[in-house]
Amino acid sequence: MHIAAHWLAAPDVQRLMRALNAAGFQTYFVGGCVRNALMGLPISDIDLATAALPDMVSKTARGLGLRVIPTGVDHGTVTALADGISYEITTFRRDIATDGRHAQVAFSQNLADDAARRDFTINALYADVDGAVIDPLGGLADIALRRVAFVGAPAARITEDYLRILRYFRFHAIYASPDHGFDAEALAACAAHAPEISRLSRERIGQEMRKLLGAPDPAPAVAAMAAAGVLGYVLPHCDTRFLAPLVHLEAGQPLPWLARLSVLGGEDAGAALRLSRREEADLRAIRAGLGSAQTPAALGYVHGVGLAACIVHGRAAMFGTDLPHAWQGDVARGAVALCPVSAADFMPALQGPALGAALKRAVQGWLASDLRASKADLLKS
Repeated sequence: MHIAAHWLAAPDVQRLMRALNAAGFQTYFVGGCVRNALMGLPISDIDLATAALPDMVSKTARGLGLRVIPTGVDHGTVTALADGISYEITTFRRDIATDGRHAQVAFSQNLADDAARRDFTINALYADVDGAVIDPLGGLADIALRRVAFVGAPAARITEDYLRILRYFRFHAIYASPDHGFDAEALAACAAHAPEISRLSRERIGQEMRKLLGAPDPAPAVAAMAAAGVLGYVLPHCDTRFLAPLVHLEAGQPLPWLARLSVLGGEDAGAALRLSRREEADLRAIRAGLGSAQTPAALGYVHGVGLAACIVHGRAAMFGTDLPHAWQGDVARGAVALCPVSAADFMPALQGPALGAALKRAVQGWLASDLRASKADLLKS
């Protein structure tokens, strides 16, 4: 089988791969770029695997006039800038020792060693410089079935790196067919090792959850995480009931991942997932909006179009209702509206705290009127 993708023909990468091959070092495209090309999905990163050691890769790339960055030489990785794109090029490796978080590796000349240490069969796919696919572990069959399968025994792969528990659910959400359930052995291994998630950094957990909740439909995978006892180690005391209704209401127009997180609830998601300050602020705003009675127009005025859309959808999901009629137009109206009263309208009669309190009451009255009350009405009240 061959893949056809424009990046296969990139001149600089072609020259680099052919130079390494000519020097006796097998070099291949590997992992996500091959997988996604075969599945017809967008490709974000293009990685290469090679029998050449990092020094040889760097020397060859520089000899071709390419810029080289030693991003992870100790682990066999250098980055080459070619055709305006960054390519991570990693020497074939095999694991010497693992502790569930880090691996001690040894370089190898054997592609089979490199494939055996990968997490899922669909990630253990390689393509040569001409696009011919090399499939040492049956990844092509799993792609045809849209099945996510661990390389070898699930428990063995998980104990090498406990982040693979979360990666399993994330990959299932993105790549697996909804017609297939979850593999019983894989789920059992995830459940058995779920407590080890607490050993992972919050940053790594947060990165995985961002990607999982950003999938087109993360609800089945998140429900499986909860059933396996995994989700409680990520977001304690969260509630998955409202995620599937939210995705249904999105109707193929996915909301930001924070909208999905907001309906899950849970304790201190900011710390659990190492959210940025902006993400924490947005999450607080969405959750506050979910508990308010503000109209879509008022939400648009207070929060802007994006967060207001998250709140409108979240409310409908949590209350089991349809989306409000013409909500998009109402949100847009609120986002550009200007409150008809200002502090100047109460001066000089009011000053200081009394002025602030009067203005606040007027704005609240305007929001409660669905942004329709006039200046005269607000001043009168």
